Amino acid sequence: MVVVNHNGGALTRSCLASLLQSDWPAAALDIVMVENGSTDGVAARVRAEMPAVRVLDAGGNLGFGGGCNLALSDLDGVDYVALVNNDAEVDPGWLAPLVDVLEADPSVGAANPKILFADRFVDIRLTSETAVRGMGDRRRLGVRLSGARVNGQDASERWQLVSGFWGLEHAGGGEGTFEWTSGDAHLRVPAGRSGELPVCELRLAADDDRTVVARSGDRSTEVHVTREPAWHRIALGGDPFDVLNNVGSVLLADGHGADRGYLERDDGQFDEVEEVFAWCGAAVLLSSEYLERVGLFEEHYFLYYEDFDLSWRGRAQGWRYFYVPGSVVRHVHSASSVEGSRLFQHYDERNRLLTLTRNAPTGLALREVGRHLLITGSYARRDILVPLARRRPPSVETVRRRLRAYGAYVRMVPEALAGRRRLATRGRVAGEELLRWMGER
Repeated sequence: MVVVNHNGGALTRSCLASLLQSDWPAAALDIVMVENGSTDGVAARVRAEMPAVRVLDAGGNLGFGGGCNLALSDLDGVDYVALVNNDAEVDPGWLAPLVDVLEADPSVGAANPKILFADRFVDIRLTSETAVRGMGDRRRLGVRLSGARVNGQDASERWQLVSGFWGLEHAGGGEGTFEWTSGDAHLRVPAGRSGELPVCELRLAADDDRTVVARSGDRSTEVHVTREPAWHRIALGGDPFDVLNNVGSVLLADGHGADRGYLERDDGQFDEVEEVFAWCGAAVLLSSEYLERVGLFEEHYFLYYEDFDLSWRGRAQGWRYFYVPGSVVRHVHSASSVEGSRLFQHYDERNRLLTLTRNAPTGLALREVGRHLLITGSYARRDILVPLARRRPPSVETVRRRLRAYGAYVRMVPEALAGRRRLATRGRVAGEELLRWMGER
């Protein structure tokens, strides 16, 4: 079992403690923590407190793929390798169902557990009047949501914006980042694991004064929103519930790799073993033969899409992957780099284009590279040209991030094309045939 630590602190120790409690003979387990350039002191504590865990020092931050590759460099005598994110915790019986699936069919290279978010959640529906700004912005805008607090603690890195939002935008002042709602928006706030409903506050603003109704379970709260961002207490109702993070990964029509089942309530709709297009690196069991034949992670990715790239490579060589609901893992999503952050957006978009360039049919790859520029242009109109025309301060952050990601991708295109040529000589399944896996989350 491999865990890569980069300043994971208590999360990493909790992850390792859960692995040590796995229902599997201890003599048959080799738990490895890769110390990936951290300053959190975890390596010293693990050596002192968890002698059964072997610590490898990477000598610096090699990224997720590089850290994993360090531990995977010698697979002699190893049948299976489990990768587990340092912000995840496994249920004690998680391992046996995955092993059973791999042992049943030698063509299966990876088995993916049911990955749930660590917290349980509570639903909130925000309903308000909408207005159209005009001058090129045709969206019907309700209110700006720029923050959430649960029991007085910031929860905006763990909320879930399910539907009815227009996407991340950047602002000055106290808002920082925000998302506009439509007339009916659905979000969730974390409620921990205790089952008790927390105290919740949302920070809201609008272009003009308006009333917003927040409904949660059988509770309803009416608040008055103005131009100035302000905190409003929201009454929560209903029972907290589990939410799916990943039940295997899918290839979307726009070339994105995505978590299947993402943000769905876990109501038993994914309780059957199923073949999936790709596996998720947050928690997975891989056969050593699969890794020996397909290869290890592309280290220059650094963060994100390494697992999707390796999955696609294996698919092209005829390997199969399965989702196994009898295995359960809980995950603190985006603990290492917050979704929507500059770091996340840079590597996620750059590496998506690299993965398509390396693996996808030519038409799909070229289409998505061009589409990236078209979408960037639409953001430039929305965030820069329209505000200037309305004599409002423009926001360049989204456009700047997308252009930097594109520039980084362009610099890596020669290497990606060389990889594409190498992979083409090893492929057994036509790229167009693999596209039959395209679907929805």
